[in-house]
Amino acid sequence: MAERNEKVLMELLKLPGNNMCADCGSRSPEWASYNIGIFLCIRCAGVHRNMGVHISKVKHLKLDRWEDSQIERMKEVGNITAKLKYEERVPPCYRRPKENDPQVLIEQWIRAKYQREEFCYPERQCYISGYMVGFLMKRGKEDRHYQSRKFILNESEDTLKYFVRENKEPKAILRISELNVVFAPEKMDHLNSLQLTFLKDGTTRHIYLYHDDPEIITNWYMAIRCAKLHRLQIAYPSASEADLVEYLPDGFAKEGWLWKTGPRPTDGFKKRWFTLDNRKLMYHDEPLDAHPKGEIFIGHAMDGYSVRIGVSVGVKDQGSPFTLHTPDRIFNLSASNDIERDEWIQVLEKVIEKPLTPQDSSISARLVRKRTNTNSINIFSPR
Repeated sequence: MAERNEKVLMELLKLPGNNMCADCGSRSPEWASYNIGIFLCIRCAGVHRNMGVHISKVKHLKLDRWEDSQIERMKEVGNITAKLKYEERVPPCYRRPKENDPQVLIEQWIRAKYQREEFCYPERQCYISGYMVGFLMKRGKEDRHYQSRKFILNESEDTLKYFVRENKEPKAILRISELNVVFAPEKMDHLNSLQLTFLKDGTTRHIYLYHDDPEIITNWYMAIRCAKLHRLQIAYPSASEADLVEYLPDGFAKEGWLWKTGPRPTDGFKKRWFTLDNRKLMYHDEPLDAHPKGEIFIGHAMDGYSVRIGVSVGVKDQGSPFTLHTPDRIFNLSASNDIERDEWIQVLEKVIEKPLTPQDSSISARLVRKRTNTNSINIFSPR
């Protein structure tokens, strides 16, 4: 019977939808939730097991013993049928995780589907209302300690406010339409953490937040995404919802350490933390800096932007070098190895080949104006 049941499971895996994890989409799942009737990868199976057997009962497809009744349940349901039930009303602004996404995002997606059944009962989706109030731990700009701060998100005002003292005026008012939000567990060394990035007075500001409850931090993340989508729908009423969803934040294109020179050929390479946020390439002394040392706007190839392997004439070669060409300056950069360099070149070329949007042009103008007003000889920081 065991051999027969294993053979049946292997045949079921070949059916459309079953050859991928029901929750994150990774290929060749080796686990299953036999009461729900879905096939899972090992990572998502772990989340299912942690929810408890009253919600999901997990088994390995080959290493565990399967009863006939459990096999029948897998036959009856399968991944596609289960998705029709548990993902029936996923709001378009909700970020569906992929296999390499942060653990908190995958875990809360699974719990939202099967434990809280948010996508069966939309009234449980607290993040779609356009308004949210709560307390988050915020990293200080100068002292770098985390303090509890009150946050209020108000979609109708296009604002996210935070307060140092609850009954006083807000410390800062951020425009939701200009806000980027990403999960930052590796940088902050906290699983339930977010990074907010926005323009203030022509330069970028980063705010780092966390909450001990993974559901709460995920709800804030989704609330910002949903508010941004609704603002986009107001601004572009003729655009399709699917097109507008593409503009919602889902993480930085790439981050990591690179070495860069100053503007002179004789300047040596210095180690900097680089972040590519849409068309803004920012570099910092440290990953959790509140402000970048410099910002490079990445325009279109037709406007004189390109990226190439190697360094400029007169610049001493180091590591795995490449150059970013802009109309105003050539940036000499270097990665720790060729693989890392090629990855940076690939993501930068993708940005350079993409047409500019009106929002891109607005950001470019504001960054340039900031640098011009400081009477700098260059619109970008030379540091």
